[in-house]
Amino acid sequence: MPRFPIDINSADGQAAVKGQWKYAEGYVPGEANYGLANRSAGSACRLPDYDDSSWEVCGDTSAWARFGGDYVTGFSFVWYRMTITIPETVGGRDPSRTRMMFETCVDDYGEIWVNGECNRERGTFEGFNRPQRVEVANNPNPGDQHTIAILAANGPMGAPGGGVFVRYTNLSFEWRDDDP
Repeated sequence: MPRFPIDINSADGQAAVKGQWKYAEGYVPGEANYGLANRSAGSACRLPDYDDSSWEVCGDTSAWARFGGDYVTGFSFVWYRMTITIPETVGGRDPSRTRMMFETCVDDYGEIWVNGECNRERGTFEGFNRPQRVEVANNPNPGDQHTIAILAANGPMGAPGGGVFVRYTNLSFEWRDDDP
């Protein structure tokens, strides 16, 4: 099966999908108590129509997250978000007969939300730096838009060390065997 990855952590990859990573610190960025609330029903940051216009642009998800000059360490959460647009061609081919996958590896724990939904079998992280791969679209159409949101958490939760970062972010287009 032919496959073509786009590194959407690179400037060229972001230009190809007309997207830009943004990030903000906290379970609900900007809210008191680091956005943590008793028995929260969830963070709206996962939803595609969430307004992230005040968030910082993230030039490199693989660098430790920093806010106000300080690295994010200890018990911490960071959201990363990007809205992508399917290109007219991918690797010189029509992407409409592909399965489009998002591939990443988060340090330490995290969740992947695509268009406000999390595949609870494949989109949640079970532990330190485990590669993840989730479907974004089956038979995507050029011009379609999709929002990818990653919630990254430093771990282990009981005694976190280090910082928060996302090792890589790829969109991979996989053509079917019968596609010319």
